[in-house]
Amino acid sequence: MSGYCLSAPGHPAHGPYHEFEYGFPQREEAVLFERLVLEINQAGLAWLTVLRKRAGLRRAYAGFAVEAVAGFGAAERARLLGDAGIIRNRRKIEAAIHNAGVLLALRDSHGGFAGWLDAQHPASLADWVRAFRRRFVFVGPEIVNEFLLSLGYLPGAHRPDCPVYARTLAASPPWRHCQ
Repeated sequence: MSGYCLSAPGHPAHGPYHEFEYGFPQREEAVLFERLVLEINQAGLAWLTVLRKRAGLRRAYAGFAVEAVAGFGAAERARLLGDAGIIRNRRKIEAAIHNAGVLLALRDSHGGFAGWLDAQHPASLADWVRAFRRRFVFVGPEIVNEFLLSLGYLPGAHRPDCPVYARTLAASPPWRHCQ
C-alpha cells in the first residue's frame, strides 16, 4: 500500500492510523480482533468510511472484547443492525460474532489469536488465506492481505522512503524474522 504513504500524512483520519498503527506488530487480542473486524467491514467500502466508523464499531462491539461479542445473541444482532454508527451489513455483523467465537477456541488450541498467527508464520499469502478460511468467515485474499500487512506479518505496509517505515522496522515486525 505504498500509495498510502503519500496520501495519508496530514489527513485527519488516515494520518494517525498510517503513522502509529499500520504495519506495527500487535499481540493484544482485542487489538487483533478489532483489526480483523475493521478489515471485514472495509470490504466494498472506502477505508476512510471504516476509519470514520471506528469509534462506533468499538462501542457497538463492546470494545472488541472477544467474550462479549462471541456471546451476542438475537437482541445484540438486532441492535447492531439498527446502529447508524456502524456499518450495518448483516453478513459483516454475523462474521464478527462468529469470528469472536473462533478466537475463543484459539485460546485453547494456540494460547490465543497471536499464538495462532505465529503458528502460521511465515507463509505465502495463498497459504494464509487457506488457513484463515479454514477457521474464520468473510475472509478473502484482500481482507487477509490487509489484515496481515496492518500487523506486520507481511511486508509492504510502508514504502522504504516513508518516515514510518524505519519505526515499523524498529518494532520488529514478524516479516523481518523471515529474511
